[in-house]
Amino acid sequence: MYDQTRAQQPADGPRGRAERRSPGPAPLFPSDERDRITRRLGRALNTFPDAPVESLEEAEAAFDETTAQLMEALAEQRRALREGWQDHDPETQSTELHLALRQYREITQRLLSL
Repeated sequence: MYDQTRAQQPADGPRGRAERRSPGPAPLFPSDERDRITRRLGRALNTFPDAPVESLEEAEAAFDETTAQLMEALAEQRRALREGWQDHDPETQSTELHLALRQYREITQRLLSL
């Protein structure tokens, strides 16, 4: 149903509860790295008919690079999360600890959905 009052609110007006949520998790790979690896896989697929062994080696190298970058990105996220809550005084706010717990849960769920 049309809500005239809501329609008249400015676009940058007060936001609803759902809009105040933090954005989704940051990508594990920068877009330029994802694009570069995707192009590399595309080349491997395109060269397969003429050079199947080299094509497979290229695909394997792209896979190895991707897994190495993933491990680095996960290690960095773990370090940043741990730094946020470890070695703080015992009076650390419960909300800060809850936020860290939620971030651990989100990244773990992302990994499990791969």
